[in-house]
Amino acid sequence: MTKEPPRFADQLLARLTDPDLEDHLAPGEKLPSTKELAKEYGVAAQTVFRTVARFKAMGYLEGQQGRGVFVRKIVPLEFPVDRFEHNSGRDAPDTDHGSWKAIVEAQGRAPSQDTQRASVEPAPADIRAHLGMEEHTHVVLIRQVRRVDGVPFQIADSAFPARIALDSPLMWEEDVSAQDGILAELGHPVRRKVVKMTAWPPMTPTEKRRLDVPEDAMVPVLRQVRICYDRDDMPVSVLATVAPGHLNSFVYEMKA
Repeated sequence: MTKEPPRFADQLLARLTDPDLEDHLAPGEKLPSTKELAKEYGVAAQTVFRTVARFKAMGYLEGQQGRGVFVRKIVPLEFPVDRFEHNSGRDAPDTDHGSWKAIVEAQGRAPSQDTQRASVEPAPADIRAHLGMEEHTHVVLIRQVRRVDGVPFQIADSAFPARIALDSPLMWEEDVSAQDGILAELGHPVRRKVVKMTAWPPMTPTEKRRLDVPEDAMVPVLRQVRICYDRDDMPVSVLATVAPGHLNSFVYEMKA
């Protein structure tokens, strides 16, 4: 069986991210022209153009007026998981310590989040498992993309049992908060949290679209799932974060 040759997007991505390659393109270095890349890799100029456009959207490359396209210096976000999980999310108490905005701004960068969209849907299998729900039960899903300097850095999707969240402030599109958290006001104060981290499975096509990742690019991914439990030890929320590995550095700080 003939092995399929590497795709152009994968080859170019490797040159941008792997400093051990002989033809590595370092930050600040100018990208070869479309014509040169097309000839070197034996692909159509349109393929080069589309791939370069996608890598610009992802933050790997940047165009400079009258000069060409250059490799952008990628600075991963240091994401202090312990501080963020202590006080953050859709149900966070009324303070921004440890919030996405505070974390990003503390590193001298500009945070933003796409307008959230809340919907009531049958719970997907993984959410049902996390929340201990039966098949055909519904959840309130809130989908959001977090950005740094305008670039998508993370997907942050929350899920709440519909019996708790339906028609509550948790469904409002604007940012909301309460002194002790919205779930506490709804009668389900959070008493403990469980955080699970994985690097599998790879990004789905939908996740790639939401994060402006080329469909044929192989990008490492960090997945974090946070499950919150109320005073009766019942799971009441799930926050699923999908973070491209080259853009995020997850940091835990623990007392000695």
